[in-house]
Amino acid sequence: MDFREVESKWQKFWEEHPDLYKAQNVSSREKKYVLVEFPYPSGSGLHIGHTFTFTGGDVYARYLRMKGFEVLFPMGWDAFGLPTENYAIKTKQKPQKITKENTEMYKSQMKKLAFSFDWSREVNTTDPAYYKWTQWIFVQLYKKGLAYKQEMPINWCPSCRIGLANEEVLQSKTGKNVCERCGAEVERRTISQWVVKITDYADRLIEGLEKTDFIDKVKAAQINWIGKSEGARVKFKIKNYDEELEVFTTRPDTLFGATFMVVAPEHLFVKKLKERVGGKKWSEIENYVLESKKKSDLERTDLVKEKTGVWTGLHAINPVSREEIEIWISDFVLGNYGTGAIMAVPAHDQRDWDFAKKFRLPIRPAIYPKNLKNLNKFMSFYWGGDMEDGQEDGATADEFYHVVGTIKPYVEAVGEIWGSGDWNGWEVPRDFDKVLDWIEKKGIGERSTTYHIRDWIFSRQHYWGEPIPMIYCEKCGWQPVDESDLPIVLPEVEAYEPTEDGQSPLAKIEEFVNCKCLVCGGEAKRETDTMPNWAGSDWYFLRYIDPNNDTVIAREEWLKKWMPVDVYIGGDEHNTLHLLYSRFIYQFLWDIGSVPKEIPEPYYKRISHGVILGPDNQRMSKSKGNVIVPETVADKYGVDVLRMYLMFMGPFEGTMAWNEKTLMGVKRFLEKYSKNILKAIDNKQSNVESDSSNKIKLIINKTIKGVSEDIERFSYNTAIAKLMEANNALVDKYNEVSKEDLRSLIKLLAPFAPYTAEELWAYWAKASEGSVHQQQWPEVEEKYLIEDIFRVAVAVNGKVRSEIEVSSEDENDEQKVLLLAREDEKMKSWLVGKEIVREIYVKGKMVNLVVK
Repeated sequence: MDFREVESKWQKFWEEHPDLYKAQNVSSREKKYVLVEFPYPSGSGLHIGHTFTFTGGDVYARYLRMKGFEVLFPMGWDAFGLPTENYAIKTKQKPQKITKENTEMYKSQMKKLAFSFDWSREVNTTDPAYYKWTQWIFVQLYKKGLAYKQEMPINWCPSCRIGLANEEVLQSKTGKNVCERCGAEVERRTISQWVVKITDYADRLIEGLEKTDFIDKVKAAQINWIGKSEGARVKFKIKNYDEELEVFTTRPDTLFGATFMVVAPEHLFVKKLKERVGGKKWSEIENYVLESKKKSDLERTDLVKEKTGVWTGLHAINPVSREEIEIWISDFVLGNYGTGAIMAVPAHDQRDWDFAKKFRLPIRPAIYPKNLKNLNKFMSFYWGGDMEDGQEDGATADEFYHVVGTIKPYVEAVGEIWGSGDWNGWEVPRDFDKVLDWIEKKGIGERSTTYHIRDWIFSRQHYWGEPIPMIYCEKCGWQPVDESDLPIVLPEVEAYEPTEDGQSPLAKIEEFVNCKCLVCGGEAKRETDTMPNWAGSDWYFLRYIDPNNDTVIAREEWLKKWMPVDVYIGGDEHNTLHLLYSRFIYQFLWDIGSVPKEIPEPYYKRISHGVILGPDNQRMSKSKGNVIVPETVADKYGVDVLRMYLMFMGPFEGTMAWNEKTLMGVKRFLEKYSKNILKAIDNKQSNVESDSSNKIKLIINKTIKGVSEDIERFSYNTAIAKLMEANNALVDKYNEVSKEDLRSLIKLLAPFAPYTAEELWAYWAKASEGSVHQQQWPEVEEKYLIEDIFRVAVAVNGKVRSEIEVSSEDENDEQKVLLLAREDEKMKSWLVGKEIVREIYVKGKMVNLVVK
């Protein structure tokens, strides 16, 4: 079978039958919506990761169609983004042209790789008909008070004069943050940005996970990113000033242990210090703030980095101990998390402890590990072993104090409160609410909840993105464009570099920028920032359902038909931001009535695919020379070999290294499997048809059952292994396999090797039967799953020494089973020179020979 001829033949057939994989919006069949993350179409074409992911989705979609479901398996293009813009600048081509060429190349490659996408639903985020609705969503967010403008810190390249996303900032060999484009040192700059209030949905995003079937790992990634923390907001008065610093703490039980305060360099309090401290001190503070602007949030919060800081020269008053404590500035505190200020309790927090040791600040424990088990756990390394019961006394407290002050903090929120006035003797966590009640009663703070997740920065000072549909009038302020004017089409420009002051290239196009105010009719200007690349990908799964609708995102009856997505396949790297952003947008659309009320979550199940490493067990990269190009492999061995190998490499969610030997093994299997079936077909056409024996029926039905169950749980490697086992078991029996069972073997191959299965099917199927991919998946005949052969353990004096095979016919013949046991080759050495004094047969399970 020449795979090139076969592929060419069936590609043409599938192209001529576009309805083969077309999902019907009106159908009596139960629906299944299978979604794979749509790709960014780069100039290098599909990489092996794309091919792996899409093959996994395709196997499942093909299987479900054959199981009788109406399957929606769509594809599109996430085509806005910086790589295209950068390439356009470099090559002096238009991004529109680059995107068109790349998407055409990707689509051609996908068709060759036999991905059964419904191309009638293709979407492209750069199509104005598509981003009209991306802009419409932003307008609705603004109208509901969920989009606002705010001064925000960004990564800024002074050489390129442009804001950089975090992924565009690299670390040089000297440890400095540099621009990916030009290598210049990156700084932090504060500019006005559009921000979306995803934090308003934080609790719902956690609660909504209960309505999904996400695995625990995915749920945990979402919950941890949201980072809900419950605690208290507490006010610290600034000595000699009629002003307070407010902190949020999850450990109000440690308030008496707060020995200093730390504020973020960008905190408003810092800006006021110029008027309150001397010139030398202010110069020191100002220099520190400038240095901190060069660091990313990730660098600033790195637990292993050495702490830096500067004292303000001012003190605050601890509201419970009334002690004066120093106020410091340090970049490990972020201005956009919590209140931008912390109370530092070095005895019970590692970062605070590191800071206190660096700057020789007081360390005072407020929690003591009351129970001996907890004390032992904390102190055993210091003692050189655990203490015995009854040894806990005052000396132990001194030792504990010594360890906390000099070696490490006690960070467990378990123990007895001490050195804390009225709270002495209270226990943590039991009396946590008691502490909060006390704080609220005294008027020094209140219960509060905060989140790690921050509002979503929605502005980019780039060209290649969706224009933000907002207008600014000096008199009337910001206002959204009229919905009837959407889409605001991205104009073509000659140059894509940013302006001198770092604005988007759109700012240079007067005919785009200048417009009329929708309120007063006066002169106004359009927003020239564009949306982030997340914007178009956070709702694309909805547009697949009704891609050509010009009046709504998708009509309600079709949304009810297809939503939620039954299985969403994507990478671990998208289990936080993309999954979170898209769930937020969907929940917002649910609130405004744009999606059905009975479907509160967009995805039911999330499957995280694995990673394919190079032959050297390293991540693939051009610099390492270990990149596997799927098109090259397909041209050499055939698409079906590539597909089957990718699914056979290991668990779908695992990390696997490319192995040419294993690939060749898969190639040999597919050739043998096809050859055996073709030979059997020829035999059937020249001989009288007969049914398979029970023994063959057992092999066939075990394979159907095993392959079906494995595909259902995305265990593709074991499904293919079962096909290999069946091929080996039938290798000299194919001529005894009935025509119907041979058809089943072809159908089982179809999801993995669509070209080969189509060719095998065509050898004898009637033209009226159509494609193999339109056939019904084989059903398991349970009556044939009863094993004909039993394995019976054989023991000598109770110790198992061998195992024999007993047919179901002989199972009840005790004497025959005992004879088989005595004559078993392995048993002879155990019986030589021995006298059998007793023989015991436990039916179908064991023979025990008692000897002396």
